[in-house]
Amino acid sequence: MAITLKAMEYYTTALRHGNIARAAEELNIAASAVSAAIDQVEAAFDLTLITRQRSRGIQANASGRLVAQKFERLLEDYQSVLSEGADLKEALSGTLRIGYYAPVAPAFLPSILSSFVPEGNKVVLHLEECDNNSAQDGLVNGTYDVILFVGEDVRPTVDFDVLVEAPAYCLLPASHPLATQGSVSMAQVAKEPLVVLNRPVAATYYQGLLEAHTKDISIVAYANSTEMVRSLVSAGHGCAVLNMQPLTSTSYCGAELAGLPISDPLPPLPLAVGYDKSRPRRLVQHFVDACHEHFSDTGNERCIVERQRV
Repeated sequence: MAITLKAMEYYTTALRHGNIARAAEELNIAASAVSAAIDQVEAAFDLTLITRQRSRGIQANASGRLVAQKFERLLEDYQSVLSEGADLKEALSGTLRIGYYAPVAPAFLPSILSSFVPEGNKVVLHLEECDNNSAQDGLVNGTYDVILFVGEDVRPTVDFDVLVEAPAYCLLPASHPLATQGSVSMAQVAKEPLVVLNRPVAATYYQGLLEAHTKDISIVAYANSTEMVRSLVSAGHGCAVLNMQPLTSTSYCGAELAGLPISDPLPPLPLAVGYDKSRPRRLVQHFVDACHEHFSDTGNERCIVERQRV
Protein backbone atom coordinates (compact mmCIF):
# COMPACT_ATOMS: atom_id res chain seq x y z
CA MET A 1 0.00 0.00 0.00
CA ALA A 2 1.39 3.41 -0.98
CA ILE A 3 1.79 6.04 1.72
CA THR A 4 0.81 9.52 0.57
CA LEU A 5 2.71 12.69 1.47
CA LYS A 6 -0.45 13.88 3.20
CA ALA A 7 -0.49 10.76 5.39
CA MET A 8 3.18 11.33 6.26
CA GLU A 9 2.43 14.93 7.25
CA TYR A 10 -0.56 13.94 9.40
CA TYR A 11 1.41 11.13 11.07
CA THR A 12 4.44 13.28 11.96
CA THR A 13 2.24 16.16 13.16
CA ALA A 14 0.30 13.79 15.45
CA LEU A 15 3.52 12.42 16.93
CA ARG A 16 4.90 15.91 17.45
CA HIS A 17 1.82 16.89 19.47
CA GLY A 18 1.29 13.46 21.05
CA ASN A 19 -2.38 14.12 20.52
CA ILE A 20 -4.65 13.51 17.53
CA ALA A 21 -7.07 16.34 18.35
CA ARG A 22 -4.32 18.96 18.64
CA ALA A 23 -2.73 17.73 15.40
CA ALA A 24 -6.10 18.03 13.67
CA GLU A 25 -6.47 21.58 15.00
CA GLU A 26 -3.06 22.61 13.61
CA LEU A 27 -3.76 20.99 10.24
CA ASN A 28 -7.30 22.40 10.17
CA ILE A 29 -8.83 19.01 9.41
CA ALA A 30 -11.07 16.52 11.19
CA ALA A 31 -9.49 14.35 13.88
CA SER A 32 -10.78 11.30 12.02
CA ALA A 33 -8.52 12.18 9.06
CA VAL A 34 -5.45 12.18 11.31
CA SER A 35 -6.50 8.87 12.85
CA ALA A 36 -7.06 7.38 9.39
CA ALA A 37 -3.58 8.50 8.30
CA ILE A 38 -2.01 6.72 11.28
CA ASP A 39 -3.97 3.60 10.36
CA GLN A 40 -2.75 3.88 6.76
CA VAL A 41 0.91 4.10 7.82
CA GLU A 42 0.61 1.16 10.22
CA ALA A 43 -1.16 -0.93 7.54
CA ALA A 44 1.54 -0.14 4.98
CA PHE A 45 4.26 -1.45 7.32
CA ASP A 46 2.02 -4.11 8.87
CA LEU A 47 3.29 -2.92 12.27
CA THR A 48 1.87 -1.28 15.35
CA LEU A 49 3.73 2.02 15.56
CA ILE A 50 1.62 4.05 17.97
CA THR A 51 -0.08 3.32 21.28
CA ARG A 52 -3.36 5.20 21.69
CA GLN A 53 -4.35 6.02 25.24
CA ARG A 54 -7.71 7.71 25.73
CA SER A 55 -6.55 9.91 28.62
CA ARG A 56 -2.92 10.49 27.68
CA GLY A 57 -3.11 10.86 23.90
CA ILE A 58 -0.77 8.85 21.66
CA GLN A 59 2.77 7.62 22.04
CA ALA A 60 5.05 6.13 19.39
CA ASN A 61 7.15 3.06 20.03
CA ALA A 62 10.75 2.80 18.78
CA SER A 63 9.65 1.72 15.29
CA GLY A 64 7.07 4.50 15.19
CA ARG A 65 9.67 7.13 16.07
CA LEU A 66 12.09 5.79 13.42
CA VAL A 67 9.37 5.94 10.77
CA ALA A 68 8.54 9.53 11.81
CA GLN A 69 12.19 10.58 11.44
CA LYS A 70 12.35 9.16 7.91
CA PHE A 71 9.03 10.80 6.99
CA GLU A 72 10.33 14.17 8.23
CA ARG A 73 13.38 13.88 5.99
CA LEU A 74 11.22 12.99 3.00
CA LEU A 75 8.88 15.89 3.70
CA GLU A 76 11.84 18.28 4.02
CA ASP A 77 13.25 17.05 0.70
CA TYR A 78 9.84 17.46 -0.92
CA GLN A 79 9.53 21.07 0.30
CA SER A 80 13.10 21.74 -0.85
CA VAL A 81 12.29 20.49 -4.35
CA LEU A 82 9.21 22.72 -4.48
CA SER A 83 11.24 25.72 -3.32
CA GLU A 84 14.05 25.08 -5.80
CA GLY A 85 11.50 24.62 -8.58
CA ALA A 86 9.94 27.99 -7.75
CA ASP A 87 13.40 29.59 -7.73
CA LEU A 88 14.20 28.01 -11.09
CA LYS A 89 10.98 29.30 -12.63
CA GLU A 90 11.56 32.86 -11.43
CA ALA A 91 15.33 33.09 -11.86
CA LEU A 92 16.94 35.22 -14.56
CA SER A 93 19.97 32.96 -14.40
CA GLY A 94 20.88 29.36 -15.12
CA THR A 95 21.09 27.40 -18.36
CA LEU A 96 19.18 28.36 -21.50
CA ARG A 97 19.16 25.76 -24.27
CA ILE A 98 18.25 27.16 -27.69
CA GLY A 99 17.73 25.10 -30.83
CA TYR A 100 17.60 27.13 -34.01
CA TYR A 101 16.66 26.42 -37.59
CA ALA A 102 17.19 29.82 -39.06
CA PRO A 103 19.82 29.90 -41.81
CA VAL A 104 20.96 33.40 -40.87
CA ALA A 105 20.42 33.19 -37.09
CA PRO A 106 24.04 34.33 -36.51
CA ALA A 107 22.98 37.69 -37.99
CA PHE A 108 20.44 38.45 -35.28
CA LEU A 109 20.70 35.94 -32.42
CA PRO A 110 23.90 37.34 -30.82
CA SER A 111 22.33 40.81 -30.61
CA ILE A 112 19.24 39.40 -28.92
CA LEU A 113 21.31 37.37 -26.47
CA SER A 114 23.46 40.35 -25.49
CA SER A 115 20.40 42.44 -24.66
CA PHE A 116 18.08 40.10 -22.77
CA VAL A 117 20.07 39.18 -19.64
CA PRO A 118 20.31 41.89 -16.95
CA GLU A 119 23.84 42.73 -15.88
CA GLY A 120 25.05 40.55 -13.04
CA ASN A 121 22.87 37.54 -13.89
CA LYS A 122 24.84 34.43 -14.77
CA VAL A 123 23.39 32.62 -17.77
CA VAL A 124 25.02 29.70 -19.58
CA LEU A 125 23.88 29.43 -23.19
CA HIS A 126 23.72 26.21 -25.18
CA LEU A 127 23.09 26.96 -28.88
CA GLU A 128 22.50 24.15 -31.35
CA GLU A 129 21.74 24.43 -35.06
CA CYS A 130 19.20 21.87 -36.24
CA ASP A 131 16.60 21.29 -38.94
CA ASN A 132 12.98 22.31 -38.54
CA ASN A 133 11.79 18.86 -37.46
CA SER A 134 14.52 18.20 -34.91
CA ALA A 135 13.99 21.69 -33.46
CA GLN A 136 10.36 20.84 -32.76
CA ASP A 137 11.30 17.36 -31.49
CA GLY A 138 13.83 18.94 -29.13
CA LEU A 139 11.30 21.38 -27.71
CA VAL A 140 8.73 18.63 -27.10
CA ASN A 141 11.17 16.19 -25.47
CA GLY A 142 12.90 18.83 -23.34
CA THR A 143 16.24 19.01 -25.16
CA TYR A 144 15.63 22.71 -25.83
CA ASP A 145 14.00 25.39 -23.68
CA VAL A 146 13.16 27.51 -26.71
CA ILE A 147 13.51 27.17 -30.48
CA LEU A 148 13.79 29.49 -33.48
CA PHE A 149 12.32 27.81 -36.52
CA VAL A 150 10.19 28.21 -39.63
CA GLY A 151 6.54 28.30 -38.63
CA GLU A 152 5.36 25.96 -41.40
CA ASP A 153 3.67 22.58 -40.72
CA VAL A 154 4.00 23.15 -36.98
CA ARG A 155 3.09 20.22 -34.76
CA PRO A 156 -0.05 20.62 -32.63
CA THR A 157 1.99 20.17 -29.43
CA VAL A 158 4.32 23.10 -30.21
CA ASP A 159 3.34 26.58 -28.96
CA PHE A 160 4.90 29.43 -30.89
CA ASP A 161 4.84 33.12 -31.79
CA VAL A 162 5.62 34.43 -35.27
CA LEU A 163 8.45 36.96 -35.12
CA VAL A 164 8.57 38.06 -38.75
CA GLU A 165 6.97 37.13 -42.08
CA ALA A 166 9.96 37.03 -44.41
CA PRO A 167 9.15 37.56 -48.12
CA ALA A 168 11.19 35.85 -50.81
CA TYR A 169 13.87 37.93 -52.54
CA CYS A 170 16.39 37.33 -55.33
CA LEU A 171 20.09 37.15 -54.51
CA LEU A 172 22.42 38.17 -57.35
CA PRO A 173 26.08 39.00 -57.84
CA ALA A 174 26.44 42.77 -57.47
CA SER A 175 27.81 42.90 -61.04
CA HIS A 176 24.78 41.13 -62.56
CA PRO A 177 22.78 43.24 -65.08
CA LEU A 178 19.57 42.68 -63.11
CA ALA A 179 21.19 44.10 -59.95
CA THR A 180 20.64 47.64 -61.24
CA GLN A 181 16.86 47.19 -61.23
CA GLY A 182 14.63 48.12 -58.32
CA SER A 183 13.05 44.66 -58.33
CA VAL A 184 12.84 41.48 -60.40
CA SER A 185 9.99 39.20 -61.43
CA MET A 186 9.86 35.45 -60.98
CA ALA A 187 9.83 35.12 -64.77
CA GLN A 188 13.22 36.88 -64.86
CA VAL A 189 14.57 34.79 -61.99
CA ALA A 190 13.49 31.55 -63.62
CA LYS A 191 15.59 32.34 -66.71
CA GLU A 192 18.77 32.43 -64.65
CA PRO A 193 20.88 29.47 -63.52
CA LEU A 194 19.80 28.82 -59.95
CA VAL A 195 21.50 27.89 -56.70
CA VAL A 196 19.00 26.32 -54.28
CA LEU A 197 19.23 26.22 -50.50
CA ASN A 198 18.79 22.51 -49.87
CA ARG A 199 17.42 22.48 -46.32
CA PRO A 200 14.23 20.82 -45.05
CA VAL A 201 11.23 23.11 -45.60
CA ALA A 202 13.33 25.63 -47.56
CA ALA A 203 14.11 23.47 -50.61
CA THR A 204 10.47 22.47 -51.10
CA TYR A 205 9.36 26.08 -50.66
CA TYR A 206 11.85 27.52 -53.18
CA GLN A 207 11.30 24.88 -55.83
CA GLY A 208 7.55 25.34 -55.44
CA LEU A 209 7.90 29.08 -56.08
CA LEU A 210 9.99 28.53 -59.19
CA GLU A 211 7.96 25.70 -60.68
CA ALA A 212 4.75 27.68 -60.19
CA HIS A 213 6.05 30.21 -62.70
CA THR A 214 7.91 28.00 -65.16
CA LYS A 215 8.78 24.34 -65.60
CA ASP A 216 11.90 25.19 -67.57
CA ILE A 217 14.30 26.02 -64.75
CA SER A 218 18.01 25.34 -64.59
CA ILE A 219 19.36 24.39 -61.16
CA VAL A 220 23.16 24.40 -61.19
CA ALA A 221 23.82 23.72 -57.50
CA TYR A 222 22.22 22.66 -54.25
CA ALA A 223 23.85 23.76 -51.00
CA ASN A 224 22.71 23.07 -47.45
CA SER A 225 24.05 26.28 -45.90
CA THR A 226 23.03 29.85 -46.60
CA GLU A 227 26.61 31.05 -46.69
CA MET A 228 27.55 28.48 -49.35
CA VAL A 229 24.57 29.63 -51.42
CA ARG A 230 25.73 33.24 -51.03
CA SER A 231 29.32 32.38 -51.94
CA LEU A 232 28.29 30.42 -55.04
CA VAL A 233 26.06 33.28 -56.18
CA SER A 234 28.72 35.93 -55.54
CA ALA A 235 31.22 33.87 -57.57
CA GLY A 236 28.89 33.96 -60.58
CA HIS A 237 27.45 30.44 -60.51
CA GLY A 238 23.88 31.71 -60.66
CA CYS A 239 21.27 33.50 -58.59
CA ALA A 240 19.15 32.30 -55.69
CA VAL A 241 15.84 32.88 -53.98
CA LEU A 242 16.09 33.37 -50.21
CA ASN A 243 13.98 34.91 -47.46
CA MET A 244 16.30 36.28 -44.79
CA GLN A 245 19.57 38.10 -45.27
CA PRO A 246 22.62 38.73 -43.08
CA LEU A 247 23.80 42.24 -42.23
CA THR A 248 26.56 42.21 -44.82
CA SER A 249 26.44 42.25 -48.63
CA THR A 250 29.83 40.51 -48.85
CA SER A 251 30.04 36.73 -49.10
CA TYR A 252 32.62 34.52 -47.41
CA CYS A 253 34.67 34.49 -50.61
CA GLY A 254 34.89 38.28 -50.58
CA ALA A 255 32.62 39.15 -53.52
CA GLU A 256 29.70 41.57 -53.32
CA LEU A 257 26.03 40.59 -53.52
CA ALA A 258 22.74 42.35 -54.20
CA GLY A 259 19.36 41.38 -52.78
CA LEU A 260 16.38 42.53 -54.84
CA PRO A 261 12.70 42.32 -53.92
CA ILE A 262 10.56 40.10 -56.13
CA SER A 263 7.61 41.93 -57.64
CA ASP A 264 5.30 38.88 -57.76
CA PRO A 265 3.00 38.30 -54.77
CA LEU A 266 4.62 35.26 -53.15
CA PRO A 267 3.90 33.52 -49.84
CA PRO A 268 6.44 34.49 -47.15
CA LEU A 269 8.20 32.16 -44.74
CA PRO A 270 7.43 32.89 -41.07
CA LEU A 271 10.29 32.94 -38.59
CA ALA A 272 8.85 31.78 -35.25
CA VAL A 273 9.93 31.29 -31.65
CA GLY A 274 8.62 28.13 -29.98
CA TYR A 275 8.40 27.64 -26.20
CA ASP A 276 6.13 26.36 -23.42
CA LYS A 277 3.56 29.15 -23.21
CA SER A 278 1.60 27.60 -20.34
CA ARG A 279 4.41 27.55 -17.74
CA PRO A 280 7.51 29.28 -19.12
CA ARG A 281 10.53 29.84 -16.93
CA ARG A 282 11.17 33.53 -16.37
CA LEU A 283 14.46 33.26 -18.28
CA VAL A 284 12.69 31.72 -21.29
CA GLN A 285 9.95 34.38 -21.27
CA HIS A 286 12.59 37.10 -21.00
CA PHE A 287 14.36 35.70 -24.09
CA VAL A 288 11.07 35.48 -26.01
CA ASP A 289 10.27 39.10 -25.11
CA ALA A 290 13.72 40.15 -26.34
CA CYS A 291 13.09 38.37 -29.65
CA HIS A 292 9.80 40.23 -30.09
CA GLU A 293 11.44 43.53 -29.22
CA HIS A 294 14.26 42.98 -31.69
CA PHE A 295 11.98 42.20 -34.61
CA SER A 296 9.48 44.93 -33.80
CA ASP A 297 12.29 47.49 -33.64
CA THR A 298 14.97 47.29 -36.35
CA GLY A 299 15.16 43.54 -36.89
CA ASN A 300 12.64 43.46 -39.73
CA GLU A 301 14.37 46.17 -41.72
CA ARG A 302 17.76 44.54 -41.38
CA CYS A 303 17.00 40.88 -42.05
CA ILE A 304 14.38 40.92 -44.83
CA VAL A 305 14.00 42.49 -48.25
CA GLU A 306 10.54 44.02 -48.52
CA ARG A 307 8.55 43.52 -51.71
CA GLN A 308 7.82 46.83 -53.42
CA ARG A 309 4.19 47.81 -53.08
CA VAL A 310 2.29 49.08 -56.09
